Amino acid sequence: MRNLKQTLRAALVVLSLATPVMFTGCGGGVGVSYRVRDPYYRDYHTWDDHERGYYVQWARENHHDEHRDFRKLNHRDQKEYWEWRHHHEDKH
Repeated sequence: MRNLKQTLRAALVVLSLATPVMFTGCGGGVGVSYRVRDPYYRDYHTWDDHERGYYVQWARENHHDEHRDFRKLNHRDQKEYWEWRHHHEDKH
């Protein structure tokens, strides 16, 4: 009886630790958002799935790596993105 309780307790611990991993999988930050300041147009954008769609479109059109985090781009590329972005406000 004691071994059964220990086995069930161990299974419960393993299950409780494995559950978040099973349900998140390869989400890769899906649903995560943060604010990004555009210093050239002096406004803020919420970096969410919507903004990410614009970023992917810009990256593809301009031969940039769409998987590279925007925050890791150099200032010249960030400026290029913001200029492009403000000219594509309603086209996405």
